[in-house]
Amino acid sequence: MRARAGVRTVAVAGVEFGWGSSGKLSAVLSALRDRGGGKLRFVGLASGLGRPVLAGQPVERWFDLPEGESGEELGRIVRAQRVQAALVVLDGRLAKALRACGVPVVFVDSLPFLWTEGDRPDLPLDAEVYCAQRCVELPPEGAGVLADAPRLRWVDAVIADGGVTRRAAPTQRHRSALISLGGLRAPQLADWAGYPRIVLPAALEALTASGVTAVHIAGNLPAWLAAQLVDSCLHPAVTTVGALPHEDFLRRLAECDVLLTSPGLTTLLEAGRIGTPTLCLPPQNLSQIFNGRFHSRALGVEVRVPWPTGVFGEDEALALRAHGEGKALDLIYGGITRAADLDRQRTATAVRVGLVEKLRHLAAGPGVDWTALTTAVGTDGAAQVADALVELLGATAPARR
Repeated sequence: MRARAGVRTVAVAGVEFGWGSSGKLSAVLSALRDRGGGKLRFVGLASGLGRPVLAGQPVERWFDLPEGESGEELGRIVRAQRVQAALVVLDGRLAKALRACGVPVVFVDSLPFLWTEGDRPDLPLDAEVYCAQRCVELPPEGAGVLADAPRLRWVDAVIADGGVTRRAAPTQRHRSALISLGGLRAPQLADWAGYPRIVLPAALEALTASGVTAVHIAGNLPAWLAAQLVDSCLHPAVTTVGALPHEDFLRRLAECDVLLTSPGLTTLLEAGRIGTPTLCLPPQNLSQIFNGRFHSRALGVEVRVPWPTGVFGEDEALALRAHGEGKALDLIYGGITRAADLDRQRTATAVRVGLVEKLRHLAAGPGVDWTALTTAVGTDGAAQVADALVELLGATAPARR
């Protein structure tokens, strides 16, 4: 379907790496709807992994892109759909390809602290608007790269509240829990199931040992694998499993007593906005090392459960990023894969013990300001990105005849 008269068409896309980018797209699309989104029409590009998260958003149609991203196919879609601007979260290569097709881009970079010179070729630093999300700390390497973005705009955390608030103040008795494993996919990850095979049974057993009686597991975990892992646990709590549209996920966050999550930044910030007690599971990738550290530092209490020695060293991974993110990911993914294949039981036991200790500390310790990380970076990013897109569309509006 082509755009109606007077309606502008915007292409939206998020990187195929977990669900954080889809959560950000959802937050910005909601903000655009609040700004009179009836004058906008949205078509989605790629982002197959994140489409369930965006189920409640008015994306009219999704277009799959061929492996390797054919510029010819992208150009055909742009012309046929009369795309006039694009909103792209983290997918730098797609943002560059869209600009090559003549489409102005608002690019959202939620990981500016991650970049080094080795990542420069993949970043659309010359995008019409480059929105970098504020962070607790920006290393000099990242600052040097972003200095070359001529239209850089710093924005608050790009998150949505979904209109939800906590049903009650956090308590020290944990009866219900949410486990979030994110999207679980990454381009370089050969066997994405290794992570949940180690971490999920450990998390379920730790929660049961801590008195939790009801758990929901969110993520794109296949039903057969989820059932297998739940059944492998000794006396697990009552457990439900299933991917959640964004607004449903936010409601679950507000209702649960404690969240155990792989430390994706969007999830940590959304939980912080609501004030949900949150523990970080071992990191899945490079950015999650930073995220977990930022979260603990902001709270003033250690809430991370790291991998046991022998899986990989966090400091070694951070040092390798000087050669580009890919080098660090090789170390991280290789370590998780080996642990899942060769030492799963011992690794899972170490994670379970760490989680039990952290849950016990939360139950016995003083109150924690669970909003600290989100407060530090602000919460208006979705609205700020939406405003940037509206401004861009106004600046590129065709002249009236």
